[in-house]
Amino acid sequence: MVEDDLAESNIETKENEMHSKSLLETVSESKGTQSRVSFEEFTDERTLVSYDAFGNKQMKIKVLEVSDENPPSKWKFGDRVKVSKILVTIKHLTSQEVEEGEFDIEAIERELAEKRHYTSTNRWVPTTDIKNGYVVGSKHTTLISDASALDYIVF
Repeated sequence: MVEDDLAESNIETKENEMHSKSLLETVSESKGTQSRVSFEEFTDERTLVSYDAFGNKQMKIKVLEVSDENPPSKWKFGDRVKVSKILVTIKHLTSQEVEEGEFDIEAIERELAEKRHYTSTNRWVPTTDIKNGYVVGSKHTTLISDASALDYIVF
């Protein structure tokens, strides 16, 4: 009797798990292409954008190149990658003008250390803060700090 109850409860939990998984999965409208994004892959555009102090400009940063260097102390900081090149897109909200620029962060970091004897860039970005190839807005200032110190970017 107890074995029957256990077997039935196992079947019910498996059915509930399968049902909840099917609710979270999206089905492509056209079978040949993956036109829809799954729930886990969805990224809200607002998390990828940062604004200047006056709210006149917005910025998005796309990662173009990542270093193959191993991160120190993975156990303490988690999975991180060292970003080498980025593409910065700045949109002026008043005029709808869009500016783009590619930056080699590694070269800018070396130039700033040479000219000003310091550097403030932290190019190690957690893998969870990179969504669909773009860096989350909260990490923008750490990636462009040296470029703005050398007046390559005015944001």
